[in-house]
Amino acid sequence: MTPQVSRRTMLSVIGATAGGLPLAGGAAASPARVDPFRFYLGAYSGGDPAHGIGVASADEASGALALDGVVPTADPSFLALSAGATVLYAANEKDDGGVTAFAVADDGTVGAPLGSAPSGGAHPCHLAVHPAGGHLFTANYGSGTVGVVALGEDGAPGEVLQVVQHTGSGPDPDRQEGPHAHQVVPVGGGERLFAVDLGTDSVHLYAFDAAAGRLTPEAEVKLAPGSGPRHLVVHPGGRTVYVLGELDSTLTACAYDAEAGTLTPGTAVATLPDGTSPEGNFPAAILVSSDGRFVYASNRGHDSVAVFSVEGDDEAAPRLIATHPCGGAGPRHMILDAAGTRLYIANQTTGSVAVLDRDPATGALSPGGGDLGFARVSCVLPAATAP
Repeated sequence: MTPQVSRRTMLSVIGATAGGLPLAGGAAASPARVDPFRFYLGAYSGGDPAHGIGVASADEASGALALDGVVPTADPSFLALSAGATVLYAANEKDDGGVTAFAVADDGTVGAPLGSAPSGGAHPCHLAVHPAGGHLFTANYGSGTVGVVALGEDGAPGEVLQVVQHTGSGPDPDRQEGPHAHQVVPVGGGERLFAVDLGTDSVHLYAFDAAAGRLTPEAEVKLAPGSGPRHLVVHPGGRTVYVLGELDSTLTACAYDAEAGTLTPGTAVATLPDGTSPEGNFPAAILVSSDGRFVYASNRGHDSVAVFSVEGDDEAAPRLIATHPCGGAGPRHMILDAAGTRLYIANQTTGSVAVLDRDPATGALSPGGGDLGFARVSCVLPAATAP
């Protein structure tokens, strides 16, 4: 078992050895090697070739992050880890979209790239690794496509096995002139993929054949016109999916039947307090606590985190119980730490990662450790997340 590394340990980031790492493309690695105090930061490069993925470590007492180094790569706007955190993947959100993989050593340091490959479209803004390894899914916002990328036994991305083109549009002429795939989420053991499309007000359901590396369309589920679904999260019970509308500031609870492969939209609730205009507000990130009692959604513009009760009867009709300042501006992404007691928020507009303390019993948030400045930050990813 790898010892935990404190934030005080200064780490060599570029050129860290990748020798002896478990194979990311095959069986899942043991989670025992994951450092709960290691974090990775995605960001837009802003034309700076030295900017890229931030590698940080958290103070065990306060949760505050300290930057240990930066791994240069172009516009790594979203990040994902392989099982066991042996390989780090970045979506390179460019016109000629790409994905890049980096080997991760036992202490969480990031080495030179394992390789890069096309993402299957323009401006990839989200990616996800198949639970069994072997494949990487991409959401390409600019082209409205979903890509399936083969992974080698070392985790390196290779051939683009399939590109699925979404079609359609929505009522917002500025944001919904065509399809804009925004998120890909494998569910179950990876036999199905959800793909959220902001441009067409849709959630697509695909069956996935891992042996062939192919997606087969099962259904296209329509949300409210003009809602602009951006991201979703699946309740731990597996029967409810929460879809966040970027364009109308709503959270929609959908009934999910995994056996039948159906997703049925139900109650939609506002992400803002009563009486607050949604004008200029664009929700971005959503997550659910591991105990299935609370859902959190970020409000860009209002610059807050909405806290919903989804326990008991609230599961199908989420109840907004609080909004809390996000600790900056433009909360694009957020995630809970492994203990579920701290919420880390990537505030893109202010270029900072804020830390909020969380009470697991009540779901309440409060100011936590100090902020970490990181220009144009768009994603915060702990090496270990809440189970």
